[in-house]
Order: sequence, then C-alpha cells, then structure tokens
Amino acid sequence: MRDLLRQADAQKRAVGAFNVSTIEMMCGVVHAAEELQTPVILQVAQIRLATTPLPLLGRAMYEAASRAGVPVALHLDHGTTFACIQQALDLGFTSVMFDGSALEMEENIAKTRQVVQMAGRYGAAVEAEIGSLGRTESGEEVAAAYTNPEDAIAFAHETGVDALAVAIGNAHGVYAGTPTFHFEVLDAVRAGCDTPLVLHGGTGSSEANFRRCIESGVRKINIATAIFQATARAVHGVQGEDWFAMSRAVTDAVTDVVKEHINIFGRA
Repeated sequence: MRDLLRQADAQKRAVGAFNVSTIEMMCGVVHAAEELQTPVILQVAQIRLATTPLPLLGRAMYEAASRAGVPVALHLDHGTTFACIQQALDLGFTSVMFDGSALEMEENIAKTRQVVQMAGRYGAAVEAEIGSLGRTESGEEVAAAYTNPEDAIAFAHETGVDALAVAIGNAHGVYAGTPTFHFEVLDAVRAGCDTPLVLHGGTGSSEANFRRCIESGVRKINIATAIFQATARAVHGVQGEDWFAMSRAVTDAVTDVVKEHINIFGRA
C-alpha cells in the first residue's frame, strides 16, 4: 500500500480500497483493476471476520492479489485487536489499520506506535484513524467528532503512520443525502504534514466531493457498502436456483462498481 499511495500522490489521484468478504467479490475487484490497468487495495474489516474467518479469507485474498495482472495491496481494515493485526501480517497482508479512534489521544498514539513496530518487522504499512465518524463499521449511530487538524498533525508525526484516516463529516454505511464534507480539515492537515490521508465512508458521496477530497490530499478512498449492496442486488436479480449464475452475477456487479469508482478516483 505504501508504494501505491506514493504513486497516487505523484499522479494526484486516489487509490480505491475495496472491501470484500467472498471470492466472487475479490474476483470482481481484480477484474476491474486489470481491465482499467490501475492498482487497487483489496481489504476486509475485522468486524466482518465473524462470518468469514481471516485464515480462510486472507489466504484467498493473498492468492487473488498474487495472481493479478496489476499491483494489488492487501489491507486489514479497522483492526481493533493486536491479535487480529498480527494474524493479518502473518498471512502476508501488506498493510494493516489500527483503529484507535475511540481511544483518548495518548492511548491511540501509544497503541498505534506498537502496531507500527509490529508491521515494521514485515515491511508492512500502517493506517490509523483520528476523529470519529458519524456511524461505525457495524452501522451503529454515534456522535461525530471532526478531526482536530492540530491533533492529526501531531499524531502523524509521533506515530510515523503511512496513512491517516480523518473525520470530516463522512460516515460508514448509507447517507440519508449527499454528505457535507469539511474540506478545510483536510487542507489544514495537509498543510502540516505530508502523510497520505484516507477517506472512509465513501459510498454515496458525490463525484465532486471525491474530487475535492483528492485535491486536498486524500490518497486512499474506502468503498464497502456499495460492494455489498451490488452483491445483494445481483443475487436477488437472478431467477431460479442456479448458484453459478448468482456467482457470475455477483462478480460482474462488483466489477462494475469498482470500475465506476476507479474512473472517479483517477486511473494510473
């Protein structure tokens, strides 16, 4: 991921980071990346591992990335425990996220430093988060807390993370309307450090919002809900009980979603 973010920064675009939980979804992401000849990040959130264990899914993700015709980074999204992060690193994930956004600043810094040390032994990159999104990865509504730029700059310098997710009015899941992003937060953080910024909760945002975020230093944009919604629609759209038709429909639907977002974020 570290290399992909550097390339994206040089080309003033963002890398699409797409969440998956099945082989069909993985194939859809990789097909889109190969067709558009643009690197992507293949990722899974820790909270999703209750239904698809990481030792199974992670190995499949590793094979999908290894066989791809373009660079594909493997990323653990929203890792909250050292055990899960360690497992992802052992499986060959090239980057991990430690989500300490619910912690006090000092504890978030201390634990993120530990993860940076863990990942360093594997040459893997680390993403962290500061601030609070209006909705958690599980869909729970919480009070949003926009990232304080001064805190973000200090956090980046003290932890040495490779990417930093910030809260600017974004939220996981489905927005009730087009969200209002506080781009001044991005601009202020970007002015104080050169750490690539990450936008979570990308599904449902406008193309204009995406492009403005990229102008302000966002180099990784997460897309999860759109993937899962497309998968559900594809399954419901197949008549009868032909599982293989459903499988093909899911892969095709995910490919379309990923291509749409790559074209917005910028092709390599």
